[in-house]
Amino acid sequence: MTSSTVAKRYALALFQLANEHQLLDQMEEELRVVKEVVNHNADLKAVLKSPKLPIVKKKEILKDAFASANIYVLNTLMILIERHREDQISDMVDQFISMANDERGIAEAKVYSIRPLTDDERKALSATFAAKVGKRSLHIDNIVDSNLLGGIKLRIGNRIFDGSLRGKLERLERQLLG
Repeated sequence: MTSSTVAKRYALALFQLANEHQLLDQMEEELRVVKEVVNHNADLKAVLKSPKLPIVKKKEILKDAFASANIYVLNTLMILIERHREDQISDMVDQFISMANDERGIAEAKVYSIRPLTDDERKALSATFAAKVGKRSLHIDNIVDSNLLGGIKLRIGNRIFDGSLRGKLERLERQLLG
């Protein structure tokens, strides 16, 4: 079984529990924190991957780290550890977030701009581009990129909307050379 299939199965089980108990928002927030901690803490990653450390010790470490997390989130993490699937935590969280977004009609979007976007700009982008991808709204992750020169570049899934000055110049260059 591929790793994405494994992550999807765990995410689906957790998603069904979240829906059943009306805990979707809470569990999504907790899972985002879990992913952030697991991905950005090299020591924790090393400990979880260590074959020398017993499973009981790994579970104890995670229970301490995420003591305030929902019991379903914690139990899912424990099962992943028991079954030597600690490397699937991040993928499982991504799958869960994707399912939650589909349920709500939200798409994840990365917006590259030369400066941080204001709330009004985020709302306008969300309203405009959500309709183009068949969603109700966008969850925008704003990335400041001074290489754009001006304008914005938007990535939703595998679709890219490039309204940046750099993108326009590159398209113009291709037209002139081609």
